[in-house]
Amino acid sequence: MPPSHLTPDQLLFYCRPGFEHDAAAEVVACVEHLDWHGRVEYSPQEGFVRFVVDDARPANELHRELRFDRLIFARQSLVALQPLSLARDDRLSTIVEQVVASGWSFDSVWHETPDTNDGKALTGLIKALTRPLESALRRRGALRRKAAGRRLHLFWTDGDRVQLGMSFPGNRSELPGGIRRLRFPQAAPSRSTLKLEEAWHEFVPREEWDVRLGEGMQAADLGAAPGGWTWQLVSRGMHVFAIDNGPMNSDLMATGMVEHLREDGFVWAPPYRLDWLVCDIVDKPSRVTAMVQRWLIQRWCREAIFNLKLPMKRRWEEVARCLALLEEALHDAGIRAELRCRQLYHDREEVTVHVRLQD
Repeated sequence: MPPSHLTPDQLLFYCRPGFEHDAAAEVVACVEHLDWHGRVEYSPQEGFVRFVVDDARPANELHRELRFDRLIFARQSLVALQPLSLARDDRLSTIVEQVVASGWSFDSVWHETPDTNDGKALTGLIKALTRPLESALRRRGALRRKAAGRRLHLFWTDGDRVQLGMSFPGNRSELPGGIRRLRFPQAAPSRSTLKLEEAWHEFVPREEWDVRLGEGMQAADLGAAPGGWTWQLVSRGMHVFAIDNGPMNSDLMATGMVEHLREDGFVWAPPYRLDWLVCDIVDKPSRVTAMVQRWLIQRWCREAIFNLKLPMKRRWEEVARCLALLEEALHDAGIRAELRCRQLYHDREEVTVHVRLQD
């Protein structure tokens, strides 16, 4: 590999359009905790955030310290070079020269865009450029058969604007654009069913599904009606306490695997310990967190997945506050647990939290 002349000085994060401020606030809080300094750059509704390092340390070091799987609002995390402005009659030369100047090598190339209508409009251009660019990168020795899984990302924001980033195995999303696209099951009572399915993909390793999401397990779904999340549980062969004053889907009830109780989900307590608690109740994040906290401290379930509906402003601060209070309460009660939180693709004005008790 040729010597590096161009050192990456920033990180690039994809996020849901409209949540740039929250992703930026989270990144700043995490970076400051790690004793790094710099500035964030973003514009509303553009679907990405940059963090530019303001000292001599290369951004690669910060990227290694800032674990992607602990971030909430970021869909992808990349080490990035300065954005490029391209000549429309020769886009490839500028891209290839920046790659060569960086000294980067990689074994795959991904073209991505913001999750916006403008981004989707670039599909045709990207398709036309993909093969010629890969051929040029192979000729210059940057694209190789084996490069330790390093991946070059070309993040297109316009037909003549692109930013190059690098991702590394174990500290990135393995999904294009950081988006998990799922097919809606026609038998499910509501589209909210996809939120729970995506949460399982995000938080439960696929090879553990038969053990942790197994047939014959028992679960509670608080705020269940009409049954989108209950449908996922029943599809895995679980018996479900569906807690909601509203009506449940009749086909779901006909399975014989659902006991519908018209009770207040914030008050109801299970008759014995369950395998799962799931909750998609629309209420204040602090109230939902306190309810789940009670379940976990009482050990009424082994694992929980619940959504926190976010306020209009200071969404990152509210999520961080709720998670900190939950972690502190579990610690004080002597409860060992693994806790993760993510804004999923099928979420909207909310985030999804997963907690698994360790004993």
